[in-house]
Amino acid sequence: MECRMEINKSNCNCTYSSCERKFKCCECLHYHRRNNELPACFFNANEERTYNRSVSYFISTR
Repeated sequence: MECRMEINKSNCNCTYSSCERKFKCCECLHYHRRNNELPACFFNANEERTYNRSVSYFISTR
């Protein structure tokens, strides 16, 4: 399956500009899962800017 990076761009709210996984959702999900984190798309704009991707932070913001 080919990555649809052009489509992913419209849904990605990650502001970490130097990320090599940006717009590559599968790679991003696997990376954050290995680190017990969630990707930026789980957070709103203000939450995402903290770069805190922890599950506990996600839960605390709900």
